[in-house]
Amino acid sequence: MKGLILAGGKGTRLRPITFSMAKQLVPVANKPVVEYGLEAMAAAGIREFGVITGDTGPEVEAALGDGSRWGVSITYIPQDAPRGLAHAVQTALPFLGESDFLMYLGDNLIKSSLQRLVDEFQAHRPAATILLTPVSNPSDFGVAEMEDGRVTRLEEKPAEPRSNLALVGVYLFDRRVHEVIQRLKPSRRGEYEITDAIQGLIDEGHTVRSHIVDGWWKDTGTVEAMLEANRLILEDLVGRLDGEVDERSSLHGRVVLGAGSRVLNSVVRGPVVIGAGCHIEDSYVGPFTAIDDGSRVVRTELEYSIVMRDCVLEGLPHRLEGSLLGRGVSATASTARPRTLQLVMGDNSSAVIP
Repeated sequence: MKGLILAGGKGTRLRPITFSMAKQLVPVANKPVVEYGLEAMAAAGIREFGVITGDTGPEVEAALGDGSRWGVSITYIPQDAPRGLAHAVQTALPFLGESDFLMYLGDNLIKSSLQRLVDEFQAHRPAATILLTPVSNPSDFGVAEMEDGRVTRLEEKPAEPRSNLALVGVYLFDRRVHEVIQRLKPSRRGEYEITDAIQGLIDEGHTVRSHIVDGWWKDTGTVEAMLEANRLILEDLVGRLDGEVDERSSLHGRVVLGAGSRVLNSVVRGPVVIGAGCHIEDSYVGPFTAIDDGSRVVRTELEYSIVMRDCVLEGLPHRLEGSLLGRGVSATASTARPRTLQLVMGDNSSAVIP
């Protein structure tokens, strides 16, 4: 079985972060999202990977390399435009050939082993296996209808969903899906939908199996989802201190402190991960925060946030919470007070001027 990771797309819901980086490379607990999927697939025994890339292909390739870090091989497959998941599969056909394959959306996180899914697929030989999970907003996802435990109908982002079972971004297929994709027409969204391909398999009488996800699942396509994924990953954090903590500082709970990092006269309340070469001084770092390598936090309070590498936060007058900061961000307090103040305020307005 081969692996296919989708790492293209524009990531518009994560603007402005994705103006300068691939959404699959945004870090969760200081590790790019896409690496979690790759590691899960490698743990299930997959050794040959194809990675679909778009405009940010060179950046994705630089981050993942040839796959040797995970004991796998990676082939990069450029997609000329994001025309749907089924189009991505079609683009990857020269790599996939006649092989079974597991397709994983690179911006998804799943706390569930893939080994059992691979084993069952190889034992039962269905045309496809899909993962499902109940959601409160099914109109935002591909939705599956079930009857007597069987998948009977799939629809992509329906205006009036008939089920709350959303397709999770993990699919297993054999070669029969390629024949169906060859006959697909674009959907009303102008894309070649993988849900239409799976529906085609069902309509032709092929077996499509399903599994309800037994752990959590996150589509990290929004800032809120990214921060929640960060929280969920940090829930399982195992503390480790490789840096320096002075006697005036206190660490509480599970904290990871990278090599060469220093915590001076500060409070860190876990779960928190701080990368290598960071400087934390006269500050408070609260739960569910990830600070990546080379960042500097001085006279600042923050919690429930993601701070990417090489950031500088200094002297901020208010606590940062629920924040996502890109690489190399600098946020410092201004000591100068304005000489004038311009206000344009409507009827019955009020303002508190600091």
